[in-house]
Amino acid sequence: MPNANEDTPTALSQVQRRAVSELLRVSPVADDLARRFQEAGFSLALVGGSVRDALLGRLGNDLDFTTDARPEDVLKIVRPWADAVWEVGIAFGTVGCQKEARVGDVDQSYQIEVTTYRSEAYDRTSRKPEVSYGDSIDEDLVRRDFTVNAMAVALPEKEFIDPYGGLEDLAARVLRTPGTPEASFSDDPLRMMRAARFAAQLDFEVAPEVVTAMKEMSGRIEIVSAERVRDELNKLLLSSHPRKGLGLLVDTGLAEHVLPELPALRLESDEHHRHKDVYEHSLTVLDQAIDLEEDGPDLVLRLAALLHDIGKPRTRRFEKDGRVSFHHHEVVGAKMTKKRMTALKYSNEMIKDVSRLVELHLRFHGYGTGEWTDSAVRRYVRDAGPMLSRLHKLTRSDCTTRNKRKAGALSRAYDGLEDRIAQLQEQEELDAIRPDLDGNQIQEILGIGPGPAIGQAYKFLLELRLENGPMEHDQAVAALKAWWATQS
Repeated sequence: MPNANEDTPTALSQVQRRAVSELLRVSPVADDLARRFQEAGFSLALVGGSVRDALLGRLGNDLDFTTDARPEDVLKIVRPWADAVWEVGIAFGTVGCQKEARVGDVDQSYQIEVTTYRSEAYDRTSRKPEVSYGDSIDEDLVRRDFTVNAMAVALPEKEFIDPYGGLEDLAARVLRTPGTPEASFSDDPLRMMRAARFAAQLDFEVAPEVVTAMKEMSGRIEIVSAERVRDELNKLLLSSHPRKGLGLLVDTGLAEHVLPELPALRLESDEHHRHKDVYEHSLTVLDQAIDLEEDGPDLVLRLAALLHDIGKPRTRRFEKDGRVSFHHHEVVGAKMTKKRMTALKYSNEMIKDVSRLVELHLRFHGYGTGEWTDSAVRRYVRDAGPMLSRLHKLTRSDCTTRNKRKAGALSRAYDGLEDRIAQLQEQEELDAIRPDLDGNQIQEILGIGPGPAIGQAYKFLLELRLENGPMEHDQAVAALKAWWATQS
């Protein structure tokens, strides 16, 4: 590792000390693996994000290595040593494995990836990189996305390799490319999104020449598969500073190609928030939703917060009194959310959850100061289903007014709604609202077999339950018979 001296800036001294501490922590596992590669006639180095995170003092138990050994040789070396081995990435030169080890007094589980020195590039029409293997670590590092990810530590001797000034850029908290950004983004256009993601994750600034290249080459992102774009977007959204990364996607034009509904919001004004456009409002809602998270980052909530108003551009109307309205933008927005998330290959379950939140995010505004009946509260809970907790957070986050009196009134109103929901849940088990009679009982009472009539009767009883709350058995039977008499 490089030694700090009197001429070394304080920031560099700090990152070097952190790196030594972090590398000493993982040395028992890393050095053991490196010796096995040496004995087989190959070299091994900790590389990329692992070195970056070690320098930042945040190295976890996911370790990335690079080697001159070809994948088949890597498999021969790690199979006798690792507790589990997988070959999912072997077509791209990567072998994964898991190693359980005792470090100090603690049992640790390490997730390890070993990748052969390589270069990869796209042609103008390909959606998959073409991989070729190399024989030198410098050749491998120049193909890395950013200088802060183009550092390595040769093992077991702990020789620090930094041919492109990554250490200085790390201390300066800036993202640059090892070669020209144009060459880097041509090799893999997804790196433009990675720039935004790392800015959001690490709270780094992106070098001006990198931003310029992102603007000029943003259209190249369209050759990257939807799955890779989605995964990068997820990492950005789950980061500590997603607003920073999203702003970079919009400002460089990348969002026009991967999430065009987001920059479209900049063109609109919101009748409730005249001091800010819908784009800025949406980013503020995202920030406020993050503040309400209780158990770590919630991708469903964050997506819903970001997308909740995307229906506004399509529903904008100029009223006679001079106001601007966005009637039913929540319904239109839910459909647009489904379409965009489907294009990005999200799971059906996640698409359903996020679009449901978008569809319901305005429902509370009909509550007023508590005018809803118990029936309306039950329907609110029924319609939200398992999304109720997230809907609470989204609705509260959607208040971005600077008017403290208005914000306070909205907050108190929602407090009141939550209190009523809690009371009804305690009385009626709202989380599992269902009719007072089940399908078998309906068949027995009506004397009929399975068929459409049972579903209709079930729906009738469910509406009755929502409207009136729980009923005694005899009351439910009488209501069912009375309804059935009208159906013949």
